[in-house]
Amino acid sequence: MRRAELVMAVIMAIVSISLMWKSAELPIGWIPREGPGGGAFPFWLSAGMLVCCIWIIVRWFRGYFDSYGDTLYMDKETVRVFLTGAVSLTVTIGAIYLVGVYGAIPMLLIFYMKFIGRHTWPLTIALAVAFPVVTFFFFEIALTITLPKGLTEPLFYPLYDIFL
Repeated sequence: MRRAELVMAVIMAIVSISLMWKSAELPIGWIPREGPGGGAFPFWLSAGMLVCCIWIIVRWFRGYFDSYGDTLYMDKETVRVFLTGAVSLTVTIGAIYLVGVYGAIPMLLIFYMKFIGRHTWPLTIALAVAFPVVTFFFFEIALTITLPKGLTEPLFYPLYDIFL
């Protein structure tokens, strides 16, 4: 388990560096009257991931382990949780094509909150409605970054007329 922790941190650090390198081909700073450059979010998220990987590697060499003993890296329950997450994210990505980000994200939230997390329906519905609304205003209005809307795009035209 300890070896797997170090190996994963090194692999993720390499992935972070390669993502930073590739996203730096686009502007990574703020462009006046336009918002963040096309590479800003991938670059800075990758930079944050690299910092975390370096921290894990430093802790590993200092002898501070987040994992203990010789336990398996992924037992049966961990594989089940991983596959649930991987399949649900794959379905969400496919749903973005049809119903857009603002339809796919609430479906993912409902699945995770109600059926995986077993939260109440009022909380699940409140967050499944609030999150896309906040996301819409943050990306589409504040940052002027258009996210995919799929077949639901005509529903957003009145909002564009009001806010843009």
